[in-house]
Amino acid sequence: MLIEQIYTGCLAQGAYYIESDGEAAIIDPLREVQPYIEKAEKRGSKIKYVFETHFHADFVSGHKDLSAKTGAPIVFGPTGLKMGFDAIVAQDGQIFELGKAKIKVIHTPGHTMESSCFLLINEEGKEEALFTGDTLFIGDVGRPDLAQKVIADLTQDKLAGHLYDSLRNKIMPLADDIIVYPAHGAGSACGKNMSKETTDTLGNQKKTNYALQEMTKEEFIKEVTTGLTPPPAYFPQNVMMNIQGYDSIDEVLNRGFNPLSPAAFEAAANETGAVVIDTRDAQTFAKGFIPNSINIGIDGSFAVWVGALVPDLKQEILIVADEGREEEVITRLARVGYDYCIGYLKGGFESWKQDGREIDTITSVTTEELANIIEKEGQVNILDIRKNSEYLSEHVIDAENAPLDYINDSMTKVNKDKTYYVHCAGGYRSMVFNSILKARGYDNLIDIKGGFDAIKDSGLFKVSDYVCPTTLL
Repeated sequence: MLIEQIYTGCLAQGAYYIESDGEAAIIDPLREVQPYIEKAEKRGSKIKYVFETHFHADFVSGHKDLSAKTGAPIVFGPTGLKMGFDAIVAQDGQIFELGKAKIKVIHTPGHTMESSCFLLINEEGKEEALFTGDTLFIGDVGRPDLAQKVIADLTQDKLAGHLYDSLRNKIMPLADDIIVYPAHGAGSACGKNMSKETTDTLGNQKKTNYALQEMTKEEFIKEVTTGLTPPPAYFPQNVMMNIQGYDSIDEVLNRGFNPLSPAAFEAAANETGAVVIDTRDAQTFAKGFIPNSINIGIDGSFAVWVGALVPDLKQEILIVADEGREEEVITRLARVGYDYCIGYLKGGFESWKQDGREIDTITSVTTEELANIIEKEGQVNILDIRKNSEYLSEHVIDAENAPLDYINDSMTKVNKDKTYYVHCAGGYRSMVFNSILKARGYDNLIDIKGGFDAIKDSGLFKVSDYVCPTTLL
């Protein structure tokens, strides 16, 4: 018997490989499915089922491709939604044989109406593990405001009421020693305050998870809906891709893995209106980049920020990347449904530079340099582009909050004629913000290296008293 969590940090997402007696099941696979196939082949096992806990909003699942490549049927819990591919719509309580083990479907509506958990009954007949999808996280539960975007007559309060019933009637009666394996951990926008831990016993969650404590349904609804912010715009679009189907990942990779010379790259940008995304390190980008390109570093929550900032999944995209990482970038775009990458700059930014083409820069200062500027000039405009919850928890006195998450609203706080010193937590998001505004004609933004972490550590600035956040959204 094998249970393996395959965790992807940039999406804070957990897929699962379960194997018994030569048969394997995959739960909530990522878009690139070859690693699951290779794992099963290496172990001499056959993938028998592809289980989906729900129609995911924050990533495009690999269920369709994995089923097509292996012949394994896709299994969802109870749903009346029409899908664009063949799938088994299981009944509540239905059992699927996997080698000498069994997997039982437990319908748990709330996060979405089709949400289901999968209870693993091991080879000895003991209930061993519960794969909870977005119904139950470690320290949290799934937000109940996403499915209302798909089914018109649902509200977040109705969904929260269903979630209350599912947790108390379906999940909490299970044994305390069952291991909980959720679909996400800290960093995902599918819950508001998840733990960094990615597994726990159900018994410990009953003791420590705020949503599993004794309370009325009305109290629960208030508790789980407080602190929610609007979900990223790409969420409902990902849901529809997961319901209706999508292009094969092989087709997406072939379309995007298209090396372009500097001249061809510039021509493609001009002719198609493609967004140019530069995925290099923030400070490397600041020293020189293609005018009007935006910086979203690959070594961070890359796909999530593309999803938050590029509203149209069908937007054509051109890539600037460190050499050898182009396929990784295209794959990570596809994970959240951005399937229309049309090429990358061959030889990376150096080839653009060596070709003698125009470049742009963004000024960065250290905290010590900023402190010296303030000492000479007096008060300056400091823009904190972290989430509002981060800002409320702790911030530089007199800094203005302009969250990157809602950049179109945040832009209205910026006067093109004034100079602003911009920071996030560590320096990743501030360069994203600065590059987007630079492309829109804002030339007086200066980046603070190291972000709020460096500001606080320097001891050179007045910072508000720390307040523990009630939400991480």
